[in-house]
Amino acid sequence: MNPRTTNPAHSTRPATLAWQLRETWPSPIGTVRWDRLGPEDGPPVVLLHGTPFSSYVWHEIAPALAAEGYRVHVWDMPGYGRSAKSEGQDVSLKAQGEVFAELLGVWGLSRPSVIAHDFGGCVSLRAHLLHKAEYRRLALVDPVALAPWGSPFFRLVAEHADVFERLPAALHEALVREYVSSASHRGLRPDILDELVAPWSDGAGQAAFYRQIAQADQRHTDEIQDLYPTLNLPVTVCWGAEDTWIPPAKGQELASLIPGARLRTIPDAGHLVPLDAPAQLLGALLTFLGTPQTPQGQAEN
Repeated sequence: MNPRTTNPAHSTRPATLAWQLRETWPSPIGTVRWDRLGPEDGPPVVLLHGTPFSSYVWHEIAPALAAEGYRVHVWDMPGYGRSAKSEGQDVSLKAQGEVFAELLGVWGLSRPSVIAHDFGGCVSLRAHLLHKAEYRRLALVDPVALAPWGSPFFRLVAEHADVFERLPAALHEALVREYVSSASHRGLRPDILDELVAPWSDGAGQAAFYRQIAQADQRHTDEIQDLYPTLNLPVTVCWGAEDTWIPPAKGQELASLIPGARLRTIPDAGHLVPLDAPAQLLGALLTFLGTPQTPQGQAEN
């Protein structure tokens, strides 16, 4: 994957041409597609996506971080994006946290910086708090981390997943498009929306879309929520000011539970901050991470 040099705030080139996941790893719950970009000797950064998304949400941020000198790792969780989707697959937050902790070992990363969006926040927190994955720094972007969560749509699908799986393909795709679009405040470019929806559009994708919602269980955040005050690493919490999926007040609540954590509110951005406001989010992340040439102690805590 070759990093682009375009301004991450706006790009006129079809983003699908630049986004590839060339590597694979046979995880215990299905083959993971992944890739990395940036200089081989750069400080490692790992990006985690949420639901119902994929690593593509980072298609502006990842090349920009690589251009700053970071070695950036991206991956699609099993059951998402270009990774394996299969009947009976365990795609729960519990399973994803275990897979992520193991994947860091596969990559040979002992203390990377981690940036996690939405469900990826819970995955990164579970891997660290329950499976001893060590990070240098952790940035949580509109994460699923605090109860209660789960929209009425989530609850409806969880209760009737077998019915939704049988929707006509065109109706299913229209539903996914509307749902994904609602995560953005500024509105998504057609080519970007197409890329986000594509993994859910064939038969396997349709079943996988409802499977991951049916398995979304609040107990997997309940199990770790009381452990947030024990976090002993630099943490920043970034939140879209116009997030209608998870209220911005949750960002303040989460930051207050983590020692030393700061909340960065991103104006004019919804839940999909990496796509609504990539330049603003990149600025906040670089301030938090510091440049690769900056001594660790000089980066923002």
